Amino acid sequence: MEKLDLDKQESEFLDETIGHWQTQGLIDEQTAANLRNSYDVKGFDWKRLAQYSFWVALFCGLIAIASLIIDDKVIRWLKQLYNTPDILISLFSGILAAFLFLRGHRLKKTSPQKVFSNEAVIFLGILFTANCIAYLGKTFDNGSGHYSLLFLLSVFVYGFIAYKLNSHLIWLFALISLGSWFGTETGYQTDWRHYFLGMNYPLRFVVFGAILVAFCFVLRKKRWLEYFREFTYIVGMAYLFCSLWLLSIFGNFGTINDWLRVKQITLFYWALIAIAVSIAFVLYGLKKKDEGAREFGITFLLINVYTRYTEYLWDNINKTLFFAILGLSFWLIGRKAEKIWNLDSLKTKEE
Repeated sequence: MEKLDLDKQESEFLDETIGHWQTQGLIDEQTAANLRNSYDVKGFDWKRLAQYSFWVALFCGLIAIASLIIDDKVIRWLKQLYNTPDILISLFSGILAAFLFLRGHRLKKTSPQKVFSNEAVIFLGILFTANCIAYLGKTFDNGSGHYSLLFLLSVFVYGFIAYKLNSHLIWLFALISLGSWFGTETGYQTDWRHYFLGMNYPLRFVVFGAILVAFCFVLRKKRWLEYFREFTYIVGMAYLFCSLWLLSIFGNFGTINDWLRVKQITLFYWALIAIAVSIAFVLYGLKKKDEGAREFGITFLLINVYTRYTEYLWDNINKTLFFAILGLSFWLIGRKAEKIWNLDSLKTKEE
């Protein structure tokens, strides 16, 4: 029998799970031994190396393309192609994107173990789709500056492709495009002034994130959203909490100059709102056993508390004392977390 190669964390998780099943009488000792003998701990995390290698390869590819474009010979060649109609570039990019999406989808079926190389092919398809839409916009540009419509078109294009191919990566870009459309559309509607309905950009995206999270709850029983619901929920919370954190720092000011005129302590009410929302998500996560809500709440609760600590005390106390208090607080958090972890482990063993 071929054994599974697992990393240390995966192996420890399975060991604990098998041990729990054995103590509960769900499996006998022989079955437990057979299960433990079905996997080995690998000495090196090749999966993570593969993931990082493909990321670096894509990044290097983008740098190579950028370097190629600024080369004098290439620039002269591009000048000769300057008169190429935008619609042809858009059409070529669209055809290439379609080929890459189909190729990536086929590879996911024939070679599902090649997770990162398959995702790299799909990612290239996403880039060419963006290029297709951008040049399509240039083709029909009438000088209005209403380019938020291109982001809206991207939402539908990426959303449709993601739904057809069951791809979380493409769905992520649909959600990013949705956020980009919201930001640019509210800017366009106000002629790019600093406020939309009295809200600056961080406050607008607090509302946007809250709507996205609420959307996941309202449609939680819809089967067509089932595959993407959890992913959308996580992205919505990311929008919400990151915007709340920025709002707690900058307040509802439209410009940096306006923000610099006030003391940071005067924005404490935004910080209280951000902390209150974090606590609410922690409590909800604990009550409903929602790990996403709990982890986002705890993470941003700590981020907000330490942001306030830095804002209010950095210029007001001795730096030695500042870092001593900071180090002590992290030690206390670590100690408390260790106690909770040990308590949970003890309860598991007793059960």
